Amino acid sequence: MQQMRIAIIGQGRSGHDIHSKFLSGDDSGRYKVIAVVDKIADRRERAAGEFGCDTYEDYHELFSRDDIDIVVNSTFSFEHYPLTLDLLSHGFNVLVEKPFAMRYADCKDMIETAEKHSCKLFVFQQSRFAPYYTKIREVVDSGVLGRIVQISIRFGGFSRRWDWQTSQRFGGGSLYNTGPHPLDQALDLLGFDENVRLIYSKFDKLNVSGDAEDYVKLLVTAPNKPLIDIEISSCDAYVPFVYHIQAEHGSLKASMTNIDYKYYIPADEPARPLILEPLRGDKGQPIYCSEKLTWHEENIKIEGSAFDVGTSRYYDMVYRCLFEGRKPEIEPWQSMLQIKLSEQAHIDNPLPILF
Repeated sequence: MQQMRIAIIGQGRSGHDIHSKFLSGDDSGRYKVIAVVDKIADRRERAAGEFGCDTYEDYHELFSRDDIDIVVNSTFSFEHYPLTLDLLSHGFNVLVEKPFAMRYADCKDMIETAEKHSCKLFVFQQSRFAPYYTKIREVVDSGVLGRIVQISIRFGGFSRRWDWQTSQRFGGGSLYNTGPHPLDQALDLLGFDENVRLIYSKFDKLNVSGDAEDYVKLLVTAPNKPLIDIEISSCDAYVPFVYHIQAEHGSLKASMTNIDYKYYIPADEPARPLILEPLRGDKGQPIYCSEKLTWHEENIKIEGSAFDVGTSRYYDMVYRCLFEGRKPEIEPWQSMLQIKLSEQAHIDNPLPILF
């Protein structure tokens, strides 16, 4: 079995707490971290202790190596584009953290550079493999809910924040930080339709010390597709659901640990042809439309999350793409479409850059 030899740039919350945590705990034998880059000395020391790998202060030092199968770019959000472009230009396969970039044009540049240098490029959208989301997709794809009219997605809670993720200059803000999770899922549910439209957006800044948004509302849709209502909020102490689906034959509501849905079967119910005359009861009294449908109710308990199951499945996808020639389920152009919407939302909701 071939080992995927990995270099990780960045040992912060994503680089260490997601990527390094998974790779150090995986017992499949398929992955080997051979190099770690971080500007902070104690993080390099920690990585050397965890992996027994080479460590560097500057990522340019990787360019002298020819034994790296893929580089994980887990740097500040504003560094995703320039570092990934540089790595691709030097012939490295790259797995870049989300957001893919700040601008649609930068995403396009990275994709074209990867093609030019025959490199593989991946964007770490592991929430596509989150257990709750894959189960929701199964229910939607089964057709039991009928035609779907609206999908509401809520990523929220109540919290204050004061780190670099609240700085526009660093590429922070809720849309670029949290947004890639629900936006990727939303676009997946819309079939990554290239005619997708952002029909409404609103930003606000309430509980952050920086100058970036911590409240986001987006409405997106595509021709003959459902309306998707996305909300990302740090000012919601009563989050009612993560997913709520309204459909022709029933509805679904879900958290990341529990899914409930109910539906009726049209073939089991009487037909209801249109009646234009006033509706009357047995005694001739006026009545409303009323019936008792037979509801079928289902419940699914969810185990695992985007951070364990999702990360494992994502790395499995990367491995199979690099060593078995498989086509990846998650492709960079899909994330580029996401950034196109995010960039438009930022244009429509400018906030002053203060820091």
